[in-house]
Amino acid sequence: MSQTLIEADHLARHYDIRRGLFAAKATVKAVAEASFAVTCGRTLAIVGESGCGKSTLARLLTMIEPPSAGRLVITGSDVSDGDAIKVRALRQSVQIVFQNPYGSLNPRQKIGAALEEPLAITTSMPAAERRARASDMLAKVGLRPEHYHRYPHMFSGGQRQRIAIARALMPRPKVLVLDEPVSALDISIRAQVLNLLADLKAEFGLTYVMISHDLSVVRHVADDLMIMYLGRIVEKGPSAEIFARPRHPYTQALLSATPIADPRARRNRIRLEGELPSPISPPPGCAFHPRCRFANERCRMEQPTETKIGGVAVACHAVAEGRIGNEP
Repeated sequence: MSQTLIEADHLARHYDIRRGLFAAKATVKAVAEASFAVTCGRTLAIVGESGCGKSTLARLLTMIEPPSAGRLVITGSDVSDGDAIKVRALRQSVQIVFQNPYGSLNPRQKIGAALEEPLAITTSMPAAERRARASDMLAKVGLRPEHYHRYPHMFSGGQRQRIAIARALMPRPKVLVLDEPVSALDISIRAQVLNLLADLKAEFGLTYVMISHDLSVVRHVADDLMIMYLGRIVEKGPSAEIFARPRHPYTQALLSATPIADPRARRNRIRLEGELPSPISPPPGCAFHPRCRFANERCRMEQPTETKIGGVAVACHAVAEGRIGNEP
């Protein structure tokens, strides 16, 4: 049986914000009651519109921010209790690659020093050994030895992302969280970086959590898929099964908008009406109901719970009641 590296149980992250000098504080529920598991050796892709809570969830998984509620277990240790010593030790197991490679690198720091820094902070490894590992990691991501002494501005976007990946791998993590890792790159470079990630996964035995809005990339790399809407998980399960038979109306709409390379292929495009509701005051009941063509009175009043169909879990009243088909 495959090992579970990350387990989230009703995980939540809320932010208190001010709306004016005399107005009361408001609470933004960026992530609300997310429950899922990340299995060793697999790639979990998290998909949804901007503002759905994907990047906030990534910060929770990498322990950059603490959860407001719920339980988060990483490699068997519960990090929800706020134990700083435990969190510091576990950060080596879960590393992140950010969307903007230039923004994640110190422009005044040479690449070699940037790669060595995680080891200098978290280990007592000698300087010579740190340098040897950094040089070896540069080679593994396709860069040359002379790049060790250069600054970030001297590299292209694709090279910077390779550097960011190399830095994340320096502590030898078990899980790599990829927050839109190729969206800032030219289309011609994306395939190279994705192939590099696949090679590194096989070589180091990595587990990936990929945040993405590009479903064509997700279809290519993901083993498991999780769809989020306004901070909540609406559908999750094996990627192949969800792409073949999307059940939640939001998932169906997302997949219907995915470009198809074959000009002869036809797909029934589902257009969502309206905008993503405000996370400050989400609609009652199912948050998707104002944009859903299957919504009824129950959807407007009652928050749906997960329904298991095969290997897929769907949070939708219409699915549970059999009012919705499986075709996109």
